[in-house]
Amino acid sequence: MTQTGDTLLAIGTRKGLWLAQSSDRAGWKLSGPHFLMNEVASVALDTRHSPPRILAGLLSPHWGPTVVISGDLGETWTEPEAGAITFPPETDEALGRIWQLQPDSADRPGVIWAGCEPISVWKSTDGGTSFELNEALWNHPHRPDWGEGYGGAAAHTVLPSPADESVHVAISSGGVYRSDDGGQSWAARNHGISAYFLPDPNPEFGQCVHKVARDAADPARLYAQNHHGVYRSDDAGDTWISIADGLPADFGFVMLAHPHTGGTLWTIPLVADGERIPPGGELAVYRSTDAGESWTRQDTGLPSAEYNAVLRDAAAVDTAEPAGVYFGTRAGDVYASADEGGTFSLVASNLPDVLCVRAAAVGTPEP
Repeated sequence: MTQTGDTLLAIGTRKGLWLAQSSDRAGWKLSGPHFLMNEVASVALDTRHSPPRILAGLLSPHWGPTVVISGDLGETWTEPEAGAITFPPETDEALGRIWQLQPDSADRPGVIWAGCEPISVWKSTDGGTSFELNEALWNHPHRPDWGEGYGGAAAHTVLPSPADESVHVAISSGGVYRSDDGGQSWAARNHGISAYFLPDPNPEFGQCVHKVARDAADPARLYAQNHHGVYRSDDAGDTWISIADGLPADFGFVMLAHPHTGGTLWTIPLVADGERIPPGGELAVYRSTDAGESWTRQDTGLPSAEYNAVLRDAAAVDTAEPAGVYFGTRAGDVYASADEGGTFSLVASNLPDVLCVRAAAVGTPEP
């Protein structure tokens, strides 16, 4: 049984969901699989509840996609009978996959955002039981020209700001879009991000942004891992600059920001789009403490030989002090660090292809 003060780690894979718990973020007790043979591409740990509510975006090969919710740390699950996310009949579309589940800030209780395939954004005001399609993004004039990323046409990142009504969305492949009015209108925000694979390498939209994270200290500062390119924006996405210098490669999927400390972020480089392996076949995390001006390699405890990628949501940070860093590979190995990436240890091995990792404290330790 998970106790107050434990850390909960949720691991979504191609063939089910595993949960791990630890009192010291060093030794882990693994349970599962939950929803065996269902793809779990998205997980959220909603820490606005105690214990955290677990939401998972499932894809059944028979029944299709749905959202399931647990309020008791995975002991029991509920599923909306009619499906939490269903396209209105007039759209003539069907839900393909739930790529992102993102709780909003504490002052917006009950609000959960979802990013889905086909490219769409959804909002729940009842904790994830039901979602409403964001019509403004769905009807955006750019939508007919958004392409598919290698993994599909996805709105895979949704970042509501804790400071105001703005929301950022990252689309593969459409780029970054921002709403300044809570989702009532959207505008492309990609100036400075390259789309070298297009005839015009600097278009208004069409970039294949892989992941975006928000700085802990400055909500207007964003970090992006692109399809070749690592970037920072200091003006909420209006402009972007490269921060790839010092990395062994500028391709990858992961972008994490420290939960408390501004300017601290992590990425996990891969060689290239045509060679999706760690550089030199050596798995390593790279950390910056100066907003991407310089990078430090972190690989203590990681295998010296590794030829599997880490996907965009297969990595996470917790909110402890010091922060924990977690990630899983496509080989099914999951690693945890309790010292901000200084040292890693193995949580689980030989799981199915890891698609999503999330971590959170169950509660405040009792005195």
